[in-house]
Amino acid sequence: MKFTLAPLPYAYDVLEPVIDAKTMEIHYSKHHQAYVNNLNAALEKYPTLPEQTIEQLLINLEKLPADIQTAVRNNGGGHFNHTMFWSLLVPEKKYLAPSTTLLARIVKDFGSFDAMKEQFSNAAKTRFGSGWAWLIVDTTGKLKVTSTANQDVPFKEGKPVLGLDVWEHAYYLNYQNRRPDYITNFFKIINWKKVEENLR
Repeated sequence: MKFTLAPLPYAYDVLEPVIDAKTMEIHYSKHHQAYVNNLNAALEKYPTLPEQTIEQLLINLEKLPADIQTAVRNNGGGHFNHTMFWSLLVPEKKYLAPSTTLLARIVKDFGSFDAMKEQFSNAAKTRFGSGWAWLIVDTTGKLKVTSTANQDVPFKEGKPVLGLDVWEHAYYLNYQNRRPDYITNFFKIINWKKVEENLR
């Protein structure tokens, strides 16, 4: 059971000026790679563990040997979250708005797109310390905004379809302490087609 860092689907500089090339390079090649390396190191202690996807490992965390649960939670979560995050960013000037189908779903569950955006932005702004803001499909099938600390994934609340990394390493070179500006600009590069795929 060995996890690998998938190739980034675009060049480091294509998301500028929203996310600068140096941040992308460090974030992907250093931070994400470290999560993969540390996850594999934890799992290597138990070579007889059955093959599982990263989702299965995280959902069934309490079934893993106790001494690797924290490592898998932190590093497996980091691997899952970042893999999703890269796929949600779009360098081209397309997919930057929800389709009519997705927009209708958002309006149904939040009242308006702006209401969802405000809830999501507030979750990202008010997450104390490091963590993530999420748009999820909850256990009742409704879209909902939540946030998690560190590299936790909100699987117990539902299925994540959109996530924003608010660890300082995700934005500090360009934005310093201006997290709200980073959050605002994130909405300029969301791949809404991928969000809709995640929802399906």
